[in-house]
Amino acid sequence: MTVPAPPPPDLEPQERPKGRFQRVSLRNRVTWLAAVCVAGAVALVSVAAFVTVRDSLYQQLDDNLVERAVEAAEGPLVRTADLQQVPVAFFVAQNFKISVLSADGVVVGPADRPPMSVDELAVAKGESRESLRTDQRTNSRVVAVPTGQNAALVMSTSMDPTQRTLAQLSVVLVVMGGAGILLAAAAGTAVARAGLRPVQRLTAATERVALTGDLRPIPVGGDDELARLTTSFNRMLGALAESQERQRRLVADAGHELRTPLTSLRTNLELLLMASARPDAPELSEQDRAEMFADVQAQVMELSALVGDLVELAREDTPQAVHEPVDLVDVVERALSRARRRAPRIEFDVRLEPWVMMGDATALERAVLNLLDNAAKWSPDGGRVRVDLHPEPTGGTTVLEVADSGPGIAAADRPYVFERFYRSSDARTLPGSGLGLSIVKQVAERHGGTVWAGEAPEGGALLRMTLPGSPQYIEQQ
Repeated sequence: MTVPAPPPPDLEPQERPKGRFQRVSLRNRVTWLAAVCVAGAVALVSVAAFVTVRDSLYQQLDDNLVERAVEAAEGPLVRTADLQQVPVAFFVAQNFKISVLSADGVVVGPADRPPMSVDELAVAKGESRESLRTDQRTNSRVVAVPTGQNAALVMSTSMDPTQRTLAQLSVVLVVMGGAGILLAAAAGTAVARAGLRPVQRLTAATERVALTGDLRPIPVGGDDELARLTTSFNRMLGALAESQERQRRLVADAGHELRTPLTSLRTNLELLLMASARPDAPELSEQDRAEMFADVQAQVMELSALVGDLVELAREDTPQAVHEPVDLVDVVERALSRARRRAPRIEFDVRLEPWVMMGDATALERAVLNLLDNAAKWSPDGGRVRVDLHPEPTGGTTVLEVADSGPGIAAADRPYVFERFYRSSDARTLPGSGLGLSIVKQVAERHGGTVWAGEAPEGGALLRMTLPGSPQYIEQQ
């Protein structure tokens, strides 16, 4: 039994061949669209005008023909047998043909008579009050009205003048419609060229960015949708330039900070290898060997901490959605639990008031833990770290204050303590990467908050992080 082969899979949207219309440029599409719309409008207006004028002309022709026939039928001369007198000649001069048809089928009138049929004979016999028809053979309209003498007055007029008028009207409509379509196409081309000029600038800027990496903004003119699009594109270029600059600074600063521990680690490892590999090398004492191993271990731990901070900092640089309710008291208590395990000789004086906000609980816990670790690092053994979470009097924001019992931060260093890799002269002898407070600043700003460094009333450093929210959770609809 042969299993039929499965049908070929459908092409992905990006692999499907483009239609003929999609291969046309946007400017040409706008031009064609304008021309087609105007052509449709002109065609509808022309057809409506032609039909209206045609019906009006034919109605006037019929009304005029019937009116003349009734007047002639009621006149005294037509009631006689002689139809060669002045009124009949007048009718002939006015493009009318006139005759009298008796009930027995006898026709009285000029040699150039109107066409006759059973319709006119029925009027002469009194079987019909009036007849009005089109004679296709002579291309004329024929009317018959009774004369009151067992006869009917038959009158006809040619439709050629009316049809010539309609033909001229159709030519005028076609010519004017064609001119309107051409004018619409020209106007569409001009409008498309002027309106799509900002799009062309955006296209050129995109190609320039792709080829050269140049992130210069595009000049903006006007306040329409394309101007707003250009403004948004400039904002995107600015954000991309800022992201590249942050990335460049991060790589440069990370390379600078990694150079020192790596150099020291390599030196210690080379000394250890030389002492163990070369037989003529001087032997290291147990104390020196232990000190070098401890130094290597400390440097490895410092590198691990630095790499972890770099990864955390890079993660915080990435835009992330913040949309879950977070109990800030729980976040601070979890961070306090970890900080107490890391610094068992430090006493934490904690005062927390309820506060709920929309945010990332993991990032907020990392920021609070960095504040606590920084305070514990600068506090002496047995020192006290004050942790105070309370709403601001103005409402809408809360303040997390972390005050240590250390020497404090010099006034000259306070504006820079939240910068990446910044370490004061006093902090260079202590372990750390200089990234902890920078992570605090980024987490606070990502949640719509701020950070501040100053002097605590206790005499040490005071670090504050302000965050938005409310004292109690409001359920989101």
